[in-house]
Amino acid sequence: MSFNQERLMQVLLAPQISEKSTRLADKFEQVVFKVVKDATKPEIKAAVELLFKVQVESVQVANMKGKQKRFGKVMGRRKDWKKAFVCLKPGQEINFAAGE
Repeated sequence: MSFNQERLMQVLLAPQISEKSTRLADKFEQVVFKVVKDATKPEIKAAVELLFKVQVESVQVANMKGKQKRFGKVMGRRKDWKKAFVCLKPGQEINFAAGE
């Protein structure tokens, strides 16, 4: 399955760095990414393999609801977003702290 190179560059928005994602990375060799809302599992897999030069075993996605926030007297809402849990093959690793 081939994908448009430009589309793959736009699929991943940012790594999701939190205590939970760090624990997943250590225990299960998983990495968590914020992705565009219309991204598919095969697109996410291809984008991670292209950008980070690693082999991906599987991808799980979760649609996250935006939080309710107050702006003065008005109740507003943040945008809904999609989170991808990318499981890497054994021995593979993505190190985001390499620049430090």
